[in-house]
Amino acid sequence: MAQTMISNLIRTKTLLAMICALFCAVSFSLPARAIDGTVTGGKINPLPIAIAPFIAGGGADDAAGTITSVITNDLGHSGYFAPIDPASFIQQISDFGQEPRFADWRQIQAKALVTGQVFVEGGKIRAEFRLWDVNSQQQLAAQQFTASPKSVRRIGHLIADVIYKQLTGIDGYFDTRVVFVDESGPKNQRVKRLMIMDQDGFNPRPLTDGRDLVLTPRFSPNSQEITYMSFGNNSPRVYLMNIDTKQREIVGEFSNMSFAPRFSPDGQKVIMSLQDGGNANIFELDLRSKGTRQLTNVPAINTAPSYSPDGSQITFESDRGGTQQVYVMNADGSNQTRISFGDGRYSTPVWSPAGDYIAFTKQTATGFGIGVMKPDGSGERILTEGFHNEGPTWAPNGRVVMFFRDTQGENGGPQLWSVDITGYNEQKIPTPEFASDPAWSPKLN
Repeated sequence: MAQTMISNLIRTKTLLAMICALFCAVSFSLPARAIDGTVTGGKINPLPIAIAPFIAGGGADDAAGTITSVITNDLGHSGYFAPIDPASFIQQISDFGQEPRFADWRQIQAKALVTGQVFVEGGKIRAEFRLWDVNSQQQLAAQQFTASPKSVRRIGHLIADVIYKQLTGIDGYFDTRVVFVDESGPKNQRVKRLMIMDQDGFNPRPLTDGRDLVLTPRFSPNSQEITYMSFGNNSPRVYLMNIDTKQREIVGEFSNMSFAPRFSPDGQKVIMSLQDGGNANIFELDLRSKGTRQLTNVPAINTAPSYSPDGSQITFESDRGGTQQVYVMNADGSNQTRISFGDGRYSTPVWSPAGDYIAFTKQTATGFGIGVMKPDGSGERILTEGFHNEGPTWAPNGRVVMFFRDTQGENGGPQLWSVDITGYNEQKIPTPEFASDPAWSPKLN
């Protein structure tokens, strides 16, 4: 029954968006601090970078190997860097304190070089690294991290974030997590549970047991809580959950179905859609007072609200004009304005953390796709298309969009993918089973 309610009531959250518009070319250069590497015509020209195996001391061989591997994978998967095969290295770094032989690294076409060492001290892992500009022979960055052995992969993500920021001028996004709906079992009897993992697909762990249907998980700004919708005993409720303790509480008791919850940027409110008969409108709930405020009041389906980063505006989808389209309004509900005008139906709008774009799903007669547009509706372009793409979520730096793609056939199912906002570097994200409805965390503290 819950599934029937979803298909009947969330005709807004049903499958959406594809492409008809041609990809509009993006052309810009990386900031001046970048050694090299450009993005032109929607194609990334990655920077050749050498990541020397980190030197191990004090029994840290496994940790050193893991950290080196994590850095290499993070930078390589970003699309902005081309890690050089270690088999081609002429110099083997054996002394972290010694300046590299830059001529050896220039000979293998490296533009940047990363060196590092790792120790086990007092039951902790200590890692330090250096980033070098091979052409100028200058050190660009040096930093040290200490953590427990179980957080050794996180050290690699943190180092990769520093390198990414230093060479592109853009904040990294590797030290983050993704919560999603894990789907297992036969296609007509899928068990859906919440699961969380590192952004690269490692360390997956369940948050719910699959007994109740779960939908639309979303992170709080502090990355420690999520809000989501759950159907228990065919009763739809919106919950808050602490992802470390798994303790949860009901956001509020509503007589009608509630769905598509999302936190405000300050984490003090949750915005959602409440169903009333054949219509649905958007409400804001104050988590402290439990008071609600209605923001839309039209006979239509208004849902999938998402705040702008400064909390001053909200984007949402509505079929008030006859088809699903993207709208923007002020945070108090005033000045509701349609911004999507291309062919097809638009849905699941999500404001970029950088504030410069709104991602969306688009459906036309030929399929579904994921796209972005500016908050005034201009500059629309499609990043990727397929049989069924849906549910965009932003990396915290506003440069990468993750989504899920469903596949046809008896053995088909949804899987997570990511794509750069240039439309380049599309990659599948590994998950234990089929996966849908991803939500990307802010940077971890």
